[in-house]
Amino acid sequence: MDDYWTNALWSLTPTVLVGLIFWFALRAILRADQRERAAHAHEDKWERSQRGSTAGSELAGKQDPS
Repeated sequence: MDDYWTNALWSLTPTVLVGLIFWFALRAILRADQRERAAHAHEDKWERSQRGSTAGSELAGKQDPS
């Protein structure tokens, strides 16, 4: 009976290890994407604030009031 459980454990080990590697890789990819999106949003916000402070005064008189 001891040999049965040893074989069962050895047969499941590769599947579990590959699953863990896949999970860690996918987790790293998703976290990197989340950080990149946050950095891009921060950069866009900064660019909009810079553009708004300089270009907003130039375009204020040229807007159509209708």
